[in-house]
Amino acid sequence: MPVHRLNHAVLYVRDVERSVAFYQEVLGFRVVMGMPGAAFLQAPASSNDHDLGLFQIGPQAGPSGAGRSTVGLYHLAWEVETLDDLAEIATRLRDHDALVGASDHSTTKALYAKDPDGIEFEVSWLVPAALLTEETIAGRTKIKPLDIEREKQRYGGDTRGGVGVSVPAAH
Repeated sequence: MPVHRLNHAVLYVRDVERSVAFYQEVLGFRVVMGMPGAAFLQAPASSNDHDLGLFQIGPQAGPSGAGRSTVGLYHLAWEVETLDDLAEIATRLRDHDALVGASDHSTTKALYAKDPDGIEFEVSWLVPAALLTEETIAGRTKIKPLDIEREKQRYGGDTRGGVGVSVPAAH
C-alpha cells in the first residue's frame, strides 16, 4: 500500500490567530474548524478535510533549531496552478515581508517564505509534463534565480502546472 501524497501538515505556533491571519491573507487558506488554541485550515482549491493544522503553544516558545542545531522539518511545499498565481503570491509575500527566496529549479519555479513564527515554506509551480524537455530535466541540478515574468512569457501565465509532477512518469 504505497503512500500517494501528503494529506496535511500540523504546525506548533506561538499565536494561532496571528498564524491563521497570515495563511489566510498570503495563501488564501480558509478556516474549516477552530477551537481555543487550535485551527484547521483548507487551501483554496483543496478537497482535503484540512491541509494545515495549527496548535498554539504560546509566546514563550523559542525558535525552531531545525537545520541549525537540531534535526527537523526544513519546509512544506504548496503547489499553485498557474504562474499568474505564483506571481500574485510573490506580491503577497513581499507585502508581508515574508519572502526569503525565489529559485528556478528548471522543472519547478519556487518561492521560499517564512510565516510569523519563522517556519519556512515553499510555494511552487511545476512545469507540466507535456512541456518538459530533456534540457529542462537535466537542468534540475542547476538552481538559478527565478524570473517569474520571463517564465510567464515562456510558458504562459495561465498555463495549468503539472500538479504533483516534476518529471515525466516512468513507464
